[in-house]
Amino acid sequence: MKRSTTKWLLIAGLLSCSFIKVPANKNEAPHPPRGHAIKTGADQTEKYVPYLKGKRVAVMGNPTSIIGKRHLVDSLKSLGINIVKVFGPEHGFRGNASAGAKVKDEVDPATGIPIISLYGPKNKPSKEDMADIDILVYDLQDVGVRFYTNINALARLMEACAESDKEMLILDRPNPNGYLIDGPVLDMKYKSGIGMFPIPMSHGLTVAEFAQMANGEGWLANKEKCKLKIIKVANYDHNMPYTLPVKPSPNLNTQQAVLLYPSTCMFEGTYINLGRGTQFPFTVLGSPELKGKYTFSFTPVSIKGMAETPLFMNQVCYGLDLRNYDVAKLRKSGKINLQWIIELYNASPHKEKFFDSKLSKEMGKIENLIGSGLFRQQIIDSKSEAVIRASWEPGLSNYKIMRKKYLLYP
Repeated sequence: MKRSTTKWLLIAGLLSCSFIKVPANKNEAPHPPRGHAIKTGADQTEKYVPYLKGKRVAVMGNPTSIIGKRHLVDSLKSLGINIVKVFGPEHGFRGNASAGAKVKDEVDPATGIPIISLYGPKNKPSKEDMADIDILVYDLQDVGVRFYTNINALARLMEACAESDKEMLILDRPNPNGYLIDGPVLDMKYKSGIGMFPIPMSHGLTVAEFAQMANGEGWLANKEKCKLKIIKVANYDHNMPYTLPVKPSPNLNTQQAVLLYPSTCMFEGTYINLGRGTQFPFTVLGSPELKGKYTFSFTPVSIKGMAETPLFMNQVCYGLDLRNYDVAKLRKSGKINLQWIIELYNASPHKEKFFDSKLSKEMGKIENLIGSGLFRQQIIDSKSEAVIRASWEPGLSNYKIMRKKYLLYP
């Protein structure tokens, strides 16, 4: 960032440091003006850099935490913000850990700032971790799906802030699947590390909206409430397509993967490889057992930082290639695609193995991913999509009504 630009941003911020005050009815937010580019919360430095001056700041960040093209932490340090520590989520602060791999505490080699992992021995900051900070900045790109673990980390951080009487500043970002509100609301019998809250598979919220919901619905431990300041995304509504500038995690490495993820991640609970161990995860689906049923094939291999022991490693898998699937069809339908899992179950010669994923204890259960104890048997019994969807009611419709209370965007 050039000095003149930095100076201008700081002057503008001193003149107008505004935060979102939660209105009684969030739906009163006007539609963004046509023709204006989306600006993330982080990009609007004039709205929060002056507020952070003189404070001891902690940051929850990863490679998606950027201002322009530069990392948030590097940018804030150059603007004179005192960042005393960084908290790292799944995949680590710099994003170099494999999915599900435990991450150790370390010192960031680029800045010398201590990094405390929240995806290792602990998943929540201790009171000691919180004692020497004044404010915690949360800036992680989410993809709008219940089993993407960023919102779980957000809730735990909110709890830590509430318990230590510290404030959280959320730099909000668009939800690339913001148009999609679908799937069964989580039956809390299946609460796990990949589903902690009674929301549908695709929840249609930004992280700031989710934070307001977690506060408002009493989902934090002991029904604590976290003091929030929110920098909204400018010129945004939930129906806007949004192409992510940085891959949100190692295996969501293309925009196609991000948009297919709500429909293809459920295959983690099956005996189907969904592209882990390839350079195109979440966009291909296959198994060696489908040889002769499909002509498309791929071979999963060990890839450091992505999938080191993928299902069917070094075996040729046959199935569906969705890399060129027209994702506009998903947007038009407003629904998760269930036909792919129905099709591959019907094509599988050994159906008794279909829902045996051979993965971790949590990811290996279709019930934890879908959030319902009915889905497995519905597929086995060849229930129609209409029947399956009917079983998601009235929970899904009730959620949509409740969601409206917490919206920051039209």
